[in-house]
Amino acid sequence: MKHILPIVLALLGTAAQADCYADYKAKQDDPLRLQYGVAQINGACEIEAAANELAPRLEGAGWILLNIVSVFDENGLEERRDSAGENFLRF
Repeated sequence: MKHILPIVLALLGTAAQADCYADYKAKQDDPLRLQYGVAQINGACEIEAAANELAPRLEGAGWILLNIVSVFDENGLEERRDSAGENFLRF
């Protein structure tokens, strides 16, 4: 029984972990294009972790991450939807 308790606690901690999102700014060169967007983050809900996760996603589509504006949970999604436009949860 004592071996089961750590497993159960680990599973509960994972299930209780809230969704994480980041809003970001990115660019393309030649011609210069700027983008503001919102993306779901799967790792730690921290700015540095979000940047490390999001930069390769954007790079794959030809964008360069400039910065992570903020990280937030699902409560901040709707207020950013209009500003992100087509880049809302795109990457």
